[in-house]
Amino acid sequence: MGVRLLDLKEIFERIDQDFEWAIKILKETISIPTINPPGEHYEEFKDYIVEVLRDIGMDVHVYKVPKDYVSAYYPDYANKTRYIVVARVGRGRPVLQFNGHYDVVPPGSGWSQDPFKPYVDNGKLYGRGAVDMKGGIAATLLAVKTIISLLDEPQNGSLEIALVPDEEIGGKTGTGYLVEHIGVPDYTIIAEPSNANSVWIGHKGALWGFIEVYGKQAHGSTPWHGVNAFEYMARIALDMIKEYASKLDNRRSAYDYGDPRAAKPTINLGGEVVGGAKINIVPGYYAFSFDRRLIVEEKLEEVEKEIGEVVERISAKYEREGVKIKLKIVSRLPPALTSPDNVLVKTIINIGKNLGLNIKPIICVGGLDLHYYTTKGGVAVAYGPGPTELAHQANEYVSLEELRTVAKVYAGLIKTLIY
Repeated sequence: MGVRLLDLKEIFERIDQDFEWAIKILKETISIPTINPPGEHYEEFKDYIVEVLRDIGMDVHVYKVPKDYVSAYYPDYANKTRYIVVARVGRGRPVLQFNGHYDVVPPGSGWSQDPFKPYVDNGKLYGRGAVDMKGGIAATLLAVKTIISLLDEPQNGSLEIALVPDEEIGGKTGTGYLVEHIGVPDYTIIAEPSNANSVWIGHKGALWGFIEVYGKQAHGSTPWHGVNAFEYMARIALDMIKEYASKLDNRRSAYDYGDPRAAKPTINLGGEVVGGAKINIVPGYYAFSFDRRLIVEEKLEEVEKEIGEVVERISAKYEREGVKIKLKIVSRLPPALTSPDNVLVKTIINIGKNLGLNIKPIICVGGLDLHYYTTKGGVAVAYGPGPTELAHQANEYVSLEELRTVAKVYAGLIKTLIY
């Protein structure tokens, strides 16, 4: 699997020569405000990027996500057409795919300048989507352009770029549709902003839901005629903390999450509270949310069963007092993991050494599109230019030096695995 240093040097020099091209591409993609929700300017982005991909020598296919498929997951946005763009060079396996989502979150307030008029200042390119993740897309395009210009078609596999919508709202109609209806590659790199010295080999899972508490509504002047769901909700929340949350402190993952506190499963109660109607009413219904984060060793179905058993035990405690408790699940995100010993991870780390990088395999504490690939048996990691913490913030920027460095890692990876 080795690459001669001279080969890498030539690749890296070509990336330096073409770097201004990548900056131009990044500015032009940021200028297309692909805001999600609801999914604005997707067609404009699709038309632009198809021409870029063809210009660098790739065969391009555009897939329109069916409206009924979008409606099944995101009915409020079904009238906005979703496009998946897949470009390929080479034939046969293994297939090495670079995945990038082109949707961005709304800009919000606090920007120093127009978030969709990108500019460069002190080595940083500013604009909404600069780091999350049009910077990663630009790095991908630069790496692929370089490799094709130097080496033409791969001899030992295929190279793909998949550009998808809707990661910012869960990815069902983006990467989810891609793996279900278009195909699962052998190796995938999602160009999310991990930063140049970290490769995300997985991510935590998440189980979201509500604990619903049913009492009996009554007039506030005669509370003895009712059963106050709010008061019982408070008691039930404390019961959950004592009985369940404390148990999670005894579990620890074997992997690195970048912060030792993140290596444990967690549960967060009360992010949302629903109930109450009027100040002079004894509330008959209240519900509070829970956000249960899974380490990569845990399974969604086992955690859901575990929480269900806790709710049943607490429910039995209060049932004779006229209180009913129900568990309502609203979202499931499975954890994802690719072994740090996999050739994809090892190759990224080894290429990085040629650039003076010390790339560490890390588990991302947030959610990514990795799970769509790993649950289908694919090998997937996330690696892209940062800084990570600037995603979704005002005055978002990407480090241009990191973008250049990551593009070199991508190009070395492509050369090593399929050329």
